[in-house]
Amino acid sequence: MRHIKWSDKQRSILEKPYAHCLEVEEGTPRSGKTTCAVARWAWFLWNTTDQNHLVLAYNQEQAFRLVMDCDGLGLMHIFPGMYAMKHDDNGDHMELHTKNGVKKIYYKGAGKADSHKAFTGLSLGSVFFCEINLLHMNAIQEAFRRTMAADIRWHIADLNPPAPNHPVIDEVFKVQDTLWTHWNPEDNPALTPERKEELYNTLKKNNYLFRRDWLGERVIPEGVIYSMFDTEKHILQEFPEDAMPLEMFFAADGGLSDPTTVSCNIIARTKGADGKYKPRLYRVANWYYDGGEKALSIQARDIVKNFVPYCRNKTKMRETCWKVDPACKALRKELEVLGIDTDGADNNGKDIKGSTKGIKVGIEYLQSAIQDGLFFLVDDERYGHYNFLKEIGMYCVDDSGNPVDAWNHCMDEARYANNYFYKNYVI
Repeated sequence: MRHIKWSDKQRSILEKPYAHCLEVEEGTPRSGKTTCAVARWAWFLWNTTDQNHLVLAYNQEQAFRLVMDCDGLGLMHIFPGMYAMKHDDNGDHMELHTKNGVKKIYYKGAGKADSHKAFTGLSLGSVFFCEINLLHMNAIQEAFRRTMAADIRWHIADLNPPAPNHPVIDEVFKVQDTLWTHWNPEDNPALTPERKEELYNTLKKNNYLFRRDWLGERVIPEGVIYSMFDTEKHILQEFPEDAMPLEMFFAADGGLSDPTTVSCNIIARTKGADGKYKPRLYRVANWYYDGGEKALSIQARDIVKNFVPYCRNKTKMRETCWKVDPACKALRKELEVLGIDTDGADNNGKDIKGSTKGIKVGIEYLQSAIQDGLFFLVDDERYGHYNFLKEIGMYCVDDSGNPVDAWNHCMDEARYANNYFYKNYVI
């Protein structure tokens, strides 16, 4: 495991007694809260006498990435040589050998209405809720019920600040015996002064983002670009049975230091609420990497060797094209070395629509597609839309009405995909 330099705040959290039913680590991205929470849970797992424990995240892949791996600081790295990844009747889990016996740490998705069915009947000692505000309330409440018989009953949750009216505040935090801790970038000793300054200068361009992601306040978003996106309307559990697929294609955005995101998209003719069949765009899977440690060549290899075959098998289709941000020359080159022919995506650089120019035209196209019921996400357990959903709630305009250039990688990639769809099938 990499050496960790803990801040005074992190050290104080790690040394606290496990005296509350629920501990909530709430704060900004890059505040060090999740690393601290995982380490605190590891110590609990080492000492508890209860056998079964649970990680819940938006989907299973996120549960594994955020807690088991945690960018080299997760349970796999805290307990090297002391665990094995296994599967039994209750699902995938880490079998961990501790001083108080063998522990089974299950990791599951909890973003769907029926997610709780995956662990109903399982008796648990503790639960780690990853970004609890993104989890379905049915799963959260069932998880608390599953720990009622525990010898030492304990739960920990982390999240970025939700809206002040988010139901998790009243229905979970205020109901449980909760110890709440607030975090911001100043609490993270891993951030250099230069990185903190970069974050500060980016966030101060928008009051909402500054208050939420620098100060860590619960605020109502203003100027959210895709406010018409409704998780109840625009997220499907399954691809429509009546769909007549027309083509499948990939869209991508990435860079040498920025996150890389690749979406698999299907254009299909389906029946809408008005009973008419129209071409619609379905975003069916997403590969996303935001670690800054994997070279683009390694990322490209994972995309081509794992993500692409998965999508081809899932959709039973071969892609017609790859639309990649034309500025991402390095990513295009790496993909082409591996046999993937790419096209420069339409980034709206030459678009003019009345008085609207450039990227704003593409944004309007995607807004219209969402508003008109032409754009949907289709859930996927392995390659879900976790990062898309995080970004779409934060993607805002600044005080001048221009899109803020931050946390917008999925938003750009989705715009490229929609440009291809909208200009070829709608306009």
